[in-house]
Amino acid sequence: MDTRQDDLRRDLDASLQARKELGPEYESELVDSFLARIDARLDARVERRVAERLGPADGYGPAEAYGRPEYGPRRFGRRSATRLPIISLVLGIPLSAIAADSGGFWGLLVCWGGIVGVNVSSALAERIQEQRGAAAPKSDWDR
Repeated sequence: MDTRQDDLRRDLDASLQARKELGPEYESELVDSFLARIDARLDARVERRVAERLGPADGYGPAEAYGRPEYGPRRFGRRSATRLPIISLVLGIPLSAIAADSGGFWGLLVCWGGIVGVNVSSALAERIQEQRGAAAPKSDWDR
């Protein structure tokens, strides 16, 4: 038996001895106290396992050292930065046809102006996010 189970067994024995000494009228409080200790141990165990999977607490260390590939806002940001232009070009073809048919040259101009605007704003937002990420420490929301 490992030490955690020994500790748990000792806590259970202590609760049972306290019940014998205090009587059955304190049984519900003793059970609640014992269950609270079990919950605290389970919470600590879950937090430890999550921390092991996520890697370092600050989010800056090399993730490969923890046995997982690099995940985080930067990798997903770069991947989405390549997806948006490709999706824009694919969707731009039918949108161009619809805009040219219904609005002529000016409809086509407005359509591509919107596509370019979305791509430029996305690129600027990503650049600003990278600059902020390099200047300031990451918060819990960024992970």
